[in-house]
Parts: sequence; C-alpha cells; structure tokens
Amino acid sequence: MKADAQNASPTADRHHGGDLAAARRAYGDDGGGDDWLDLSTGINPFPYPVGELPEETWARLPDSGVEAELLAAAAAYYGAPDSACVVAASGSQSLIQLLPRMRSPGRVAVLRPTYVEHEPCWAAAGHNVAALGEVAAADCDVVVLANPNNPDGRRFAPAELEEMTRNDRWLVVDEAFADVEPELSLAATVMQPGRIVLRSFGKFFGLAGLRLGFALTAPELAGRIRSALGPWAFSSPAAWIATRAFADQAWITANQERLAAAASELDIMLGRAGLEVIGGTVLYRLIHTPAAAEICQVLERHRILVRHYPERPDWLRFGLPGGHGERLEAALTEWRS
Repeated sequence: MKADAQNASPTADRHHGGDLAAARRAYGDDGGGDDWLDLSTGINPFPYPVGELPEETWARLPDSGVEAELLAAAAAYYGAPDSACVVAASGSQSLIQLLPRMRSPGRVAVLRPTYVEHEPCWAAAGHNVAALGEVAAADCDVVVLANPNNPDGRRFAPAELEEMTRNDRWLVVDEAFADVEPELSLAATVMQPGRIVLRSFGKFFGLAGLRLGFALTAPELAGRIRSALGPWAFSSPAAWIATRAFADQAWITANQERLAAAASELDIMLGRAGLEVIGGTVLYRLIHTPAAAEICQVLERHRILVRHYPERPDWLRFGLPGGHGERLEAALTEWRS
C-alpha cells in the first residue's frame, strides 16, 4: 500500500475543534472573550452532574481498588465480556498515540474521512499508512476506522466489520460517539484476537475536561496496553465520577432522549437557514455548503465557533447549542439576510 504523504505525515498540521483561545486571538478578544459559544466540538452540552467529591479523592493516587471499580463499571456500561478486557487511560487520544508503537511497522489502512489524529500517529511510528474510502478488502496489517464516523456519521453494522479481523490483523474501531447507538458497538466481541475498541468518556457525559478514555480488547493485549501506559494513567477524581456516571441508568436514558431531541431541533434550525445536513450523530451535524467560509465569518462575528475543515472547505460541523439555540439562530438569520 502506498502511504498518503500529505495527510499521513507525522508533522502534518492537524486541526481540531475547541481552541477558543485561538479564536479569541484572531478576533482581538484580549479581555478573555468568555462570551464565546463553542460549537466546534462534539461534546454533550448537558454534562453529567458531578456533585461534590469526597475530599480524599483529590489527595490520593488511584489505587488498585479504585481501578477495579472503574474497570468493572466501564465493562458493564460498554458491554465488554469482562473487566480484564478494559484499560483506562487519560483520554482516548493517549491510546490513539500509544497503539501504533505496540506493534512492528507494517501496512495500515485508515478509513477516511475520520478523526484527524489516527493517520499521523500511525505514520509517526513508522507504519506505511494508506487513507482509503473502503477498507474491507485492503491488503494490510491494521485497519482503523470510527463507528459512527467523525465527521460524516457513517455507520457500520457489526456484521460488516466481522470480516475485517483476520489472521494477525488488528481492527481498531474508534467508538467515541457510539454511546447513543450501542447496537453498533463491537465491545461484546473484543475477545476475538486483534480487535480493539476505543471509547471516550467525556463526549457523551459532557465532561471532556476529565480526560478519560478506554481501550476494550482481549485480556492479553489489554495487559500489554496497561503495562505500556504505566501506573496512574487516570486520576482519582475521574475514576470516582465515571464509576458513578456509568451506573446512573436513569440519567443515561434521559440524556439519550434529550440529545436526540436537541439534534432534531438543530436540524430544523439549520433547515430554516437553507443548509443541507449531510451526516453526523446526535452530538454534531455536518453540513455541505459552498458558503461555508462566509458562514464561519458571520458566526465568528457573533462569537460562535464551529468546525471548518481546510481539506473540505464546503463542510461545516455544528455541535449542539444547548441552551443557546436562539443565539445561533440569530446569527444564521443574519447570514441569510
């Protein structure tokens, strides 16, 4: 396979959402610009209510008991066969960076478009990376994809992914946005050799600042990943909050319904502005329009940040506005007028 030199380069300039500081600098908000509305990330705007943590949680390292509780709660929530299949880390990003260094350089197929970190992390570890539109028949040692995909929301049924795991091949599935569509998850099948599922705690639970993520895989590989991460790969406060959030079924169910309703409201709002929704999940919507750059400028004048893609200048991704829908609609109305 031939590597994509432009986008798989370890030195490629990767663009992410959520950089409000850069937006403030660009628009001269030297005073802090706290009134910015960040819709550039796919993070739940209705976060899990953390409440007050026990004081000792802040003072103690996460010991083996804390880890055991967290992994058991995560296994139950994600549907993994056993807590031995679960590895906790400081965000799924750290796992995305680690996995390429856990096997000898080989041929890696990454389904594009996808989360921007996958390609360069594998390339930086010396792998020959090819960005492909279809990966089922790819001649490769590793297949990497997201399900649902970011940013277009493309979905794979588990049966479609079964044939991608074979021989010594790894199948790495980034399920960062699968919480509201658990039927898509391969978590229950990670005992199969080479199958690795990545999950992000912060997106669905709206607590991205905790920096907590998980790898789900067969126990032998899970042990290797755990050893590579080293001790204290997550914080005690993150473990305390996540253990309780995973078990709060009432909040989880209500939040799934709330997000679905919020996504429908956003669709209606974008439709009123004449914008075509071409994909996404309940946490974000992707639109296609030749006026994407112009819309960005209008929104930024209103201190609203959305995700614009340099490689696809006709795409914009909108996160859920939460309680700021009227503000977003006013800005879109100004653009339309």
